[in-house]
Amino acid sequence: MVSIQVGATFAKGLFPEIGPLGTTTFRLGFASLILLAFWKPWKRKWKRGELTLIALYGASLGLMNLLFYCALERTPLGVVVALEFTGPLAIALFASHRKLDFLWAGLAAFGIYLILPLRSAAVEGVSLSGVLLALGAGSCWAFYILFGKRIGADVHSGQATAAGMTVAALTIVPFGAVLKGAQLIRPDLLPLGVGVAVLSSALPYSLEMLALKKLSHKTFSILMSVEPAMAALSGFLFLHEALSLKQWLAILLIMIASAGTCLADSPTRTQR
Repeated sequence: MVSIQVGATFAKGLFPEIGPLGTTTFRLGFASLILLAFWKPWKRKWKRGELTLIALYGASLGLMNLLFYCALERTPLGVVVALEFTGPLAIALFASHRKLDFLWAGLAAFGIYLILPLRSAAVEGVSLSGVLLALGAGSCWAFYILFGKRIGADVHSGQATAAGMTVAALTIVPFGAVLKGAQLIRPDLLPLGVGVAVLSSALPYSLEMLALKKLSHKTFSILMSVEPAMAALSGFLFLHEALSLKQWLAILLIMIASAGTCLADSPTRTQR
């Protein structure tokens, strides 16, 4: 979580130079090359059904990253991550039929309501477009989890991640290359692009797989519910994004709802 959120602060620093699209191009392009070199998914004999799932899985990942960075350009990091968590939270709520889950759904909905820029958007630094983009990223995260669980049942997680990241790169990188062009090969930006790819994707994905070998899925998911607070703290320390008391309350409510749904058997919160 620390790696991902520090990577997000690096990414936001690139926005004035190459925007969210260029930053997403860096992240997905370099991360796919790193993961391809490590996991070598081309050595596997892929079935047609597996390739279809990988395509859907990778496209969801690519669009999720782009929407996340577009939201981050407009809204503080902690708020964006909290809103993005509504994707996996929705999966857990739809998969459960416990009466208690109505409470978690209500807490999450109230948290989203508190974040909405109804009157004081200019003061709190939150835009309606940023909220909608973050919720869109959360929806893509939900699809990413669903397709990832299906492909993960038959394919090694490392090879699936490398193949999915490659599809994500092929989905976004051509547009970034065309629209950003020579900016993406500036010598002063390339190290930052590699840093974003390593911190936001390659390193945390590898750490996640090691963690899942030692933790139950339930424990892993509950621990991941801390991530919105980690994002808000990272935004405060590195980006000087001070959140209002109402925004902190909203983040806390979404975190409680996320952790609450994890107390039952729910899908693993796969990293972005």
